[in-house]
Amino acid sequence: MATLRPISLLLCLALATLCQGGCVEVDSLTEAVVGNSFRLQCISCKKRSETTAVTFVEWYFKNKEMDEHIKFLHYDPMEHDKPMVLDDRFEDRVRWDGTKKIADLQDVSIMLTNVTNDHRGDYICSVNRTLEFDGGFTHNVMVNKTIHLSVVDKANRDMASIVSEIMMYVLIVVLTIWLVAEMVYCYKKIAAATEAAAQENASEYLAITSESKENCTGVQVAE
Repeated sequence: MATLRPISLLLCLALATLCQGGCVEVDSLTEAVVGNSFRLQCISCKKRSETTAVTFVEWYFKNKEMDEHIKFLHYDPMEHDKPMVLDDRFEDRVRWDGTKKIADLQDVSIMLTNVTNDHRGDYICSVNRTLEFDGGFTHNVMVNKTIHLSVVDKANRDMASIVSEIMMYVLIVVLTIWLVAEMVYCYKKIAAATEAAAQENASEYLAITSESKENCTGVQVAE
C-alpha cells in the first residue's frame, strides 16, 4: 500500500475536521485593556445538529460594589432584529458579535467598546434553547457560563506568547546551524568529487600521452 504524502495527509485531516461540524466551544479571554474593545466570548453548541431549535440569550453583570447580578442585554431573534440593552451603563458601550439572522443562536458573544475600569466584574451568559422534535415535542435547555473579567491599563504578555517567541528563536537558530552544516557538507562533497575528476582526467591525459609516444616510436622503428 502506497504511503500518503504529507500534503495529502494534511488535506485529509482538514476534510475530516470540516466534516465534524463547525461549532466549537472556546472559553473567553478574561483580561481587557482600558480604552480598547474586548470580546466577551460565549459559545453554546447544540449537541445534535439535526434537531431544530429556537434560542434566546441574556447577559448579566455584577461588580464588587453590587449585591446581585443585573440583566443588561436580552436578544431573542424571534422577537427583535437586534439585541436590547437594558441598563444605561452599557448603552452605546456594547454591541452584538455573535450569530446573526437565525433562530438557533450558538455564538452569543458580545463586544465591549472603549473598556473602562467600570467594566471589571463577573459576567453571566445565559443561553435558553428550546429543542423541537417530531410530533410537537419540545425540550428546554438552559446553559449559564460565567466570565470573570479583569481590566488593566496596559496589556500583559501571557506565558504562552513568551514561550512561543522563545521557541521561535530556538527554531531559527537550529535551522541556521543545520543549513550551515548542510552547506559545509555539500561543499566538501563537491570539492572531493572535483578533485577525483581532476585526478581521473590527469590519469587519462598521461595514458594518452604515453600511448602517443609509443605509437611515434613504433613508426620510427618501422622506417
